[in-house]
Amino acid sequence: MSRWDARAIVATKRDGRRLSDDDIKALVNGYMKGDVPDTVVAAFLMACVLRGMDVDETLALTKVMVESGETMRLGYRVE
Repeated sequence: MSRWDARAIVATKRDGRRLSDDDIKALVNGYMKGDVPDTVVAAFLMACVLRGMDVDETLALTKVMVESGETMRLGYRVE
């Protein structure tokens, strides 16, 4: 999506289609900035529970959530 719309992202997942990394990043970053309301994120999470997420979607969501905050080094390296 070039010009993203949070509700369209939710509709994509609700309809059982795969989300791109960019869609997931836009939704999470929009929420963190306050541009996406809680109700839209709640609908997204419900769509993810009902329709599931594939490995690539899960990885993209995990990465963007890690990047959204502070991280700590735990003294070991995970590869």
